[in-house]
Amino acid sequence: MAKIAHPPVAEAPPRSLPWWRHLYVQVLVAIAAGALLGHFVPDVAQTLKPLGDGFIKLVKMVIAPVIFLTIVTGIAGMRDLGAVGRVAAKAFAYFLTFSTLALIVGLIVANTIRPGDALRVDPATLDAGAVSRYAEAAHHGSTLAEFLLGVIPDTALGAFTSGNILQVLLLAVLFGIALALTGAKGDRVLTVLEDLSTIIFRLVAIVMRAAPIGAFGAMAFTIGAYGIGALAGLAGLVATFYLTSLLFVVVVLGTVARVAGFSLWDLVRYLRAELLLVLGTSSSESALPSLMEKLERAGCPKQVVGLVVPTGYSFNLDGTNIYMTLAALFIAQATGVELSWGEQALLLGVAMLSSKGAAGVTGAGFITLAATLSIVPSVPIAGMALILGVDRFMSECRSLTNFIGNAVATVVVSRWEGGFDKGRFHAATHGELPPQG
Repeated sequence: MAKIAHPPVAEAPPRSLPWWRHLYVQVLVAIAAGALLGHFVPDVAQTLKPLGDGFIKLVKMVIAPVIFLTIVTGIAGMRDLGAVGRVAAKAFAYFLTFSTLALIVGLIVANTIRPGDALRVDPATLDAGAVSRYAEAAHHGSTLAEFLLGVIPDTALGAFTSGNILQVLLLAVLFGIALALTGAKGDRVLTVLEDLSTIIFRLVAIVMRAAPIGAFGAMAFTIGAYGIGALAGLAGLVATFYLTSLLFVVVVLGTVARVAGFSLWDLVRYLRAELLLVLGTSSSESALPSLMEKLERAGCPKQVVGLVVPTGYSFNLDGTNIYMTLAALFIAQATGVELSWGEQALLLGVAMLSSKGAAGVTGAGFITLAATLSIVPSVPIAGMALILGVDRFMSECRSLTNFIGNAVATVVVSRWEGGFDKGRFHAATHGELPPQG
């Protein structure tokens, strides 16, 4: 694949903003304020949930057009249609490898630390009704055939209203290929779509100005509704999960980044505003449009960003995978169920399938865990009631790990494709590019 030409790095001297105007500072302050309000005035804090929900809905409103325009203009502008399949093959090879590794890491840690042994819970005393709606959701569309059919939208316009990222991805790839094959007549349409893409990303910038409000409302609700005290009883599980995820990011993804020739720390620092937003809203989808824009700005080819990021949100969920095997074994240990290595291998295989297609939204990890446990009958699904109270806190860690994993995957695939501009990456991550707009 020919090296992608990016705009020159030294476009203009960067303008420094006052510290209080940086988005990551505003979001960090909002998270802290929300946590304090939730702790000291929980009744008021719980009424602020619509602020977080409203912001996430605003972001979801622009996700479909961002993905569609990025992929279509990337493929149509590339002309080399064989590269589309090559990028997809490399991306899925990466996803399969590291998703499986994340599941195995969760199994190893659960068997080594055994965080559930201290609880000794009688399964008969658990409230199965508390998790019934999650188990019901897990059974809906759980077969492979239903999942694959669900990727195909009922109508072309329906892909933009379904909320299913994969439907938009499929439509965009097909439209991009058709546009590339149209020749000169398609160039006029491509020009219009590129202009429209500029407008949509300006819209994203406008929406992101509301990020501190959304993070404030979401964090206030979380602390107000669940309370820091909810962590005390299951502190071992929560701490184990956070530590395992941190080690996976630092050791595994850090090694991958080093081998690929870039700094994980530089990437994390560059995406700090998005990471804080994910932390505040407990949803990796809240930062998806901004992630795509920033990765392209940092030297990743548009067509790679367009294919890898949205696909990764369904197939490259490192945090969710660690959580699934760790939480499943925690429940087994807490209820006195000793799983054989054969049963753990079955659990791993089921988790590999049930984790695919899980959206990066709050609660998706809990639903996929229910889907996994429903196929491994030796572990009581009612045991999920044990972790229901702290799942919201673990959802934040799942989302953060998923987000970082997809950012790393995009840069790595860009590197494999030979289109990664290392100089531009360094300039972007060190604040040497002029502000956009």
